[in-house]
Amino acid sequence: MALTLTEAAKLSEDSLLKGVMETIVKDSPVLQQLPLVEVMGNSLKYNQENALPSVSFYAVGDTWAESTPTFTQKTATLSILGGDADVDSYLQQTRSNFQDIQAAVIELKAKALRHKFEDTFINGSVGSDANSFDGIDVLCPSGQSISMGTNGDTLTLARLDELIDLVKGQKPDMLLMSRRSRRKLNALMRAASIVEQRQDEFGVFVQLYNGIPVYVNDWIADNKTVGTSTDCSTIYPVCLGEGALCGLQNGGIQVELVGKLQTKDAVRTRIKWYLGLALFSTVKLARLIGVRD
Repeated sequence: MALTLTEAAKLSEDSLLKGVMETIVKDSPVLQQLPLVEVMGNSLKYNQENALPSVSFYAVGDTWAESTPTFTQKTATLSILGGDADVDSYLQQTRSNFQDIQAAVIELKAKALRHKFEDTFINGSVGSDANSFDGIDVLCPSGQSISMGTNGDTLTLARLDELIDLVKGQKPDMLLMSRRSRRKLNALMRAASIVEQRQDEFGVFVQLYNGIPVYVNDWIADNKTVGTSTDCSTIYPVCLGEGALCGLQNGGIQVELVGKLQTKDAVRTRIKWYLGLALFSTVKLARLIGVRD
């Protein structure tokens, strides 16, 4: 069964590991909600759903036609994400009365891990970095991508509705966009007298559009090129879950005390995560490119 990092943090009895996971998920809407499937080994081979089987009406005595769904076999390989945090033993011993330096350094490393994940979740490409994993911009099928125009154009609610309609079988769990795109969406919603929001489990009020939470990812660029325009952004409606977009991991986030270093008077802590991303259905993810200001 898949668990989110939020749920896993509640189950952890290791206070350091729990603190790292809480730091990572606190400001990341994706990691708060993304289910993570535990993978045995270093990769997962799965069938990506393309089309449903067909059914028909039959008369008595008719010959029934067999029809099966179509799939594409995919393989998602786990990547290694992590880093080392060194704390000078002298500073830790002489200055920890003001602040636990080791805890502060590990917290900053955890934030860096979150930032790298969020960037890779959007922009990751094995073609550009063989040690990484493909993000949703690469995983999104070509048939699930629409554009604001040949050279991009300003966002409209009609176009956003068309984008959401590309996601089939369920309503998207979130709309991911840049801060600039969210400002434009806010202006459109105010002009249409639309006000929707709800409070999440962290007590933060989340904006909604058509009942779908709207979230910002700071690694969605506003300077992409579409046609002759170089000031374009992208909006992604995403369904999360084991039949949609799902995270993969082996062992979860791990915090290891490497210990005293031989070459300097310091203690090293290592944070690592074996993870990947899989899209189990082609109609659970879409994107709108060419969104201009």
